[in-house]
Amino acid sequence: MAQIALENMEFFAYHGCFSEEQIIGTRFIIDLWIDTDTTEAEYTDKITQTINYQDVYFLVKEQMIIKSKLLEHVGRRILDALTEKFPNVISARIKVSKMNPPLGGKVGCVSIVLST
Repeated sequence: MAQIALENMEFFAYHGCFSEEQIIGTRFIIDLWIDTDTTEAEYTDKITQTINYQDVYFLVKEQMIIKSKLLEHVGRRILDALTEKFPNVISARIKVSKMNPPLGGKVGCVSIVLST
């Protein structure tokens, strides 16, 4: 078993409960850890025997385009799309961080961590 990690994926998106957030947008950072069996890829050196990192990135990017009010909803959509597209995912964990959230004071980010 192995863990594939895509960390610090940065997107500009329009998620938030306030209407302004869905108009002006902000930066989001996504960290994604995927547990899968990479034994075949380890020996064959064939990308078809593992989960293609680029395909995962584009899947996340596609989901980030869809507006949501809650980070929880964004994270669950990404995990559901991931497990649907890649049946060889054993489990996955995602951290969705909203940078500089409008909370009335200086806050670097707020985050949600979800698992399958």
